[in-house]
Amino acid sequence: MSQVNVERVIGLLATDESFRRRFAEDARAALASVAVRGIDLTAGELEALVALNPRLLVRFAKGIDPRLQKCDLKRGLH
Repeated sequence: MSQVNVERVIGLLATDESFRRRFAEDARAALASVAVRGIDLTAGELEALVALNPRLLVRFAKGIDPRLQKCDLKRGLH
């Protein structure tokens, strides 16, 4: 079911710092990376997700309890 996959992606954006960073850098590539993990999205869903504002996603994530967050230990190490 596609709605479940949309919810999974939004959950990743809310709780996975590394995924959120990759999404901010290149939303389409980040979404392609979840597609190879079996999270299929329709073209409309992809476009709607790509249109999300990365700054608002970060703001939303800050409101989630840190115990539910997956931090990015590799941040800044390129």
